Amino acid sequence: MSLLALQRDFRAWLVDEDAGAARRLGVSAVPGLGVYQNNYRAQLVACLEETFARTRDWIGGGAFHEAVITHIARVPPNNWTLDAYPRDFPATLAMLYPDDAEVAELAWIDLALGEAFVGPDAVALTTEELPGVDWDTAILRLTPTLDLADLTTNATAIWSALAEGEVPPAVEALPQTGAILVWRQGLSAQFRAIDHYERQALLSARDGLSFAELCDVMVASRGETEGIARAGALLGRWVADGLIVATQ
Repeated sequence: MSLLALQRDFRAWLVDEDAGAARRLGVSAVPGLGVYQNNYRAQLVACLEETFARTRDWIGGGAFHEAVITHIARVPPNNWTLDAYPRDFPATLAMLYPDDAEVAELAWIDLALGEAFVGPDAVALTTEELPGVDWDTAILRLTPTLDLADLTTNATAIWSALAEGEVPPAVEALPQTGAILVWRQGLSAQFRAIDHYERQALLSARDGLSFAELCDVMVASRGETEGIARAGALLGRWVADGLIVATQ
């Protein structure tokens, strides 16, 4: 048996408990195969439990364990690092809990906060630097740790209560779809719920829309007075949150 064939059979055993692969590996290997498979699955379980602590708190240990087992069976690791393995777990939870949108949203917050914490470093723009910016041409460069996802429930309030050890509020559907914003400010991963308008503004800024063009969009949708005030308020909030790292 070639080394490549041996590796493929060993993977087939670990992932699918393939009996044919076990036979090809040899009778003498059988006692150790179970040990390797248990270690493999234990590492995946531990990885998901560590990443999704608040989600586990919400649905309970038993339900979480069943979801983990389902995920491991349907989504084997496909990256060189175990750090990437949790990324598909919110989709598995969305499949398992189609009528409980807050579950997948809580999982997304857990995942995004962890990834923001280990994301690239960037120095945020300060308020002292604002007067020197040409706002007629400025394009905002946002922190590389910024991430966004749709928000349809009060999952952010539930997550915060769980993290503080408090009784979480009951699930509530939002009157209209908003978004979750996650980023790292200094050494602390942050998140907050935002509305559709701020989500679209952040996406537009990230795509290279200048701040003047962003103001024009706000004016077109809200009128001159409210539009300019809204754009200014967003800029101030983004600077205070450390979301802007440079202008160009």
